[in-house]
Amino acid sequence: MKLNTNSNIYTFVYMTIVVVIVAVLLSVVSSVLQPLKDKNVLLDKQKQILGALKVDSIQGDPAEVYLALATDTIRFYSEEKNDTCEVYVFDLNGDTKYVLPLSGKGLWGGIGGYLALNDDKNTIWGVNFNHEGETPGLGAKIVEKEFRAQFEGTHICNAANEIVSVAVLKSGKKAEGKEQVDAISGATITSEGVSKMLEQELIHNYKEFLQVAKDTVENEVETIEGKEEDHVESED
Repeated sequence: MKLNTNSNIYTFVYMTIVVVIVAVLLSVVSSVLQPLKDKNVLLDKQKQILGALKVDSIQGDPAEVYLALATDTIRFYSEEKNDTCEVYVFDLNGDTKYVLPLSGKGLWGGIGGYLALNDDKNTIWGVNFNHEGETPGLGAKIVEKEFRAQFEGTHICNAANEIVSVAVLKSGKKAEGKEQVDAISGATITSEGVSKMLEQELIHNYKEFLQVAKDTVENEVETIEGKEEDHVESED
């Protein structure tokens, strides 16, 4: 019996077989490439974190440099975020640095990055930002060193040791009760996005982690004051 290649049934069966074969091939290729994709995602994350730590990994393997500096990962439940948060701990020449992942919204999509704090959990050591599609030459400048360097040495707590974040404002504007850096000219919404992201993450999402430092300082002050009172009483 001769096969009628012009019939609708033949066309339907042929197309079905082709679709199934293509789907199987794509699934196999995806499965084979997935480990490589995961490795590249992890490597990019490690590079961004090293950028926040101001560590130059160009001359070596970023993964090896990262692993050599990493000492711990702190996980805690954030009531505000209703999810588990992670803080990465590193040792830079004997100094402890805490790196906090950041996530927020810019003008055209998501923005994010990593913020590195000194051992006091107050002083910013460095930051590294990323974005999904901010405008080149404007909002996309959040990734540039000139913008990021402004944060270095600023503090996320006020004089009363309350977590207040760091504001990103247009030149000439003044933040009340907190330190600030200059916004990117012509990129108001992206700059506001960075400011809101820092505020949300530091004041709310990471407050359980950062509160430990605040309570520790207050307890130390109370201990010192108590010792001074005891010393005065003993002299009397």
